[in-house]
Amino acid sequence: MTHALTALNRRLGGIAYGGDYNPEQWPRQVWREDVRLMREAGVNLVTVGVFSWSRIQPRPETYDWSLLDEVLDLLHGNGIAVDLATPTAAPPPWFTRLHPDARPVTAAGTRLAHGSRQAFCPSHPAYAEAADAVVTALATRYADHPAVVLWHVHNEWGNHNGLCYCDTSAAAFRRWLRDRHTTLDALNEAWGTDFWGQRYGDWEEIDPPRDTTAFRNPGQDLDYRRFSSDALLARHRAEAALLRRIAPGTPLTTNHLGTLEKKVDAHAFAGECDLVSLDHYLPAADPDGHIDLALNADLARGMAAGRPWLLMEHSTSAVNWQPVNVAKRPGEMRRNSLTHLARGADGIMFFQWRQSRAGAEKWHSAMLPHGGTDTRTWGEARALGAELAALGEVTGTRVRADVALLFDWHNWWALELEARPSGRMRYLDAVRDWYEALWTSNITCDVVPPGTDLAPYKAVVAPNLYLLADEHADDLTRYVHRGGHLAVGCFSGVVDSCDRVRLGGYPGALRDVLGLRVDEYLPLRPEETVRLSDGSQARQWAERVEPRGCDPVLRFADAPDGGPARGGPAATRHAHGEGTAWYMATRASVATLRGLIRDLGEEAGLRPAAAVPEGVEAVRRTGPQGSYLFLVNHTDHGVEAAVEGTALLDAAGGGSRVEIPAGGVVVVREEKRAHRP
Repeated sequence: MTHALTALNRRLGGIAYGGDYNPEQWPRQVWREDVRLMREAGVNLVTVGVFSWSRIQPRPETYDWSLLDEVLDLLHGNGIAVDLATPTAAPPPWFTRLHPDARPVTAAGTRLAHGSRQAFCPSHPAYAEAADAVVTALATRYADHPAVVLWHVHNEWGNHNGLCYCDTSAAAFRRWLRDRHTTLDALNEAWGTDFWGQRYGDWEEIDPPRDTTAFRNPGQDLDYRRFSSDALLARHRAEAALLRRIAPGTPLTTNHLGTLEKKVDAHAFAGECDLVSLDHYLPAADPDGHIDLALNADLARGMAAGRPWLLMEHSTSAVNWQPVNVAKRPGEMRRNSLTHLARGADGIMFFQWRQSRAGAEKWHSAMLPHGGTDTRTWGEARALGAELAALGEVTGTRVRADVALLFDWHNWWALELEARPSGRMRYLDAVRDWYEALWTSNITCDVVPPGTDLAPYKAVVAPNLYLLADEHADDLTRYVHRGGHLAVGCFSGVVDSCDRVRLGGYPGALRDVLGLRVDEYLPLRPEETVRLSDGSQARQWAERVEPRGCDPVLRFADAPDGGPARGGPAATRHAHGEGTAWYMATRASVATLRGLIRDLGEEAGLRPAAAVPEGVEAVRRTGPQGSYLFLVNHTDHGVEAAVEGTALLDAAGGGSRVEIPAGGVVVVREEKRAHRP
């Protein structure tokens, strides 16, 4: 069966290209200029209606379709397809006035006001009724409109209202707990409520983990995060069910936030979509933000189970919501876009088409800036459209990875709850360190959740698995025993899915496969570092490791600067069954992690996507008709690389070598069998 995005690409005639289009912000005479310029830029898909609820339903009893009717007809008449959004991320003012108790409440008890977006409680029945009504009306009106090729459900679920602590949410939480735990005895056991005398005797005694006198119950806090994600997922499912019933022939998606947001389990949402889409924005404060971009692209591909995915939003230049909103340098937007394409995106979209002149996001860049067509950004957006049109043959091909990197929102939630050994241990820090070690080695990985079938992968990297369900621990042990190669970061395997410590010695569920026991965790002070036996420095964390079959491959230095675990194992290797399991007992430098990945890779048979100079990113997409090698130069000087094939973009030179300009991207259509399968 043809994948939904592949079918959409065929309908569009190539790679999807465009952005959010908000015609309601502009007078009618601007719309015709918009579609003319869209055609000039090669735009073939725009997202419409994301925040249009107050326009299409100006009063509770009134719908006004005139704007959408005209805009959709205009777009279709100019060959531009529409990703039509349900407008439920921004309830109109009349809704808030009629249902003031539907506004979300913070953990401190403050009820938030109307005046932004997502100002609703996900569990409130009045919101559900109003949202279902507008989605039903929208789908009924446009189910057969020829412009509509994709449904866009809501917008960035949970971005601003992922956790509501109101009384309505409390009642919904109790119902969710009954379904999850069945009995109060089971709940009390899961939460360890005998600690601090919290044992519950009636479901009505249970509230959300609101602000309290001291630490919250961590089991309760973790379950509340799960409930809150599930409450939003229930709303996604409700809207999706309406769209599928009324317009069954049109695929649907929702835009995930990747590592930008921890409030919802995006893996669960991805499973409810016909195609996966992602928003990604560069962290301006990070000079290596392009590595974060690659991580999120690989996460999107992992959520799509390896299939192509859609980049729903990124920026042409600066955003408006970071402390300092740094503009992209010339060529950076192109490089970002083509990197997403390299890592499996078959559509490149932006927020937004025309830069707003008013409102909270008026300083967020767009394809068509305030300065109009006489701007660098417009010129680059138009040029990118032409290049993407020329690369249409890439659509439908897939990125093949030999490594799986495990990423889990539930673990993220649990690791960063209160009262942990170190409040400085942040999940994304560990993920990004290990990912960077792979990225700088040009070893492609799929970023996938625990529970994924690991058999196809030569190696698995788990940056942190503080929380690890029993069945997922069994998966990892079985994977290694059958010949797989596993690398695990510090403070892993410690608690079960209820955040209860596994007894008998750390690292709990992973003791046997790692062949070691940790006697004690030894978090470091903020300014403290420890030296390892290879001379490198580690920080934040150390462990007193007792080998139980493993071999140390690195030690903490046997000197005062070796820290509290001086002389003990810092990194280990354990032969288990037909495979090996490696462990890092500290927060090592990326260079040290890269060395561990190198050693593991030699045993696992890992190879980089291509032999390229340092600072060049190499990714390969493969399909039945051949393969495409993407080479992205992140340096400020031109470099050469050996290739076998025909360069499609940017390359100079000839024969078996291409020149990649500073900041440039080369795409090579490879000769068959020019690379390993």
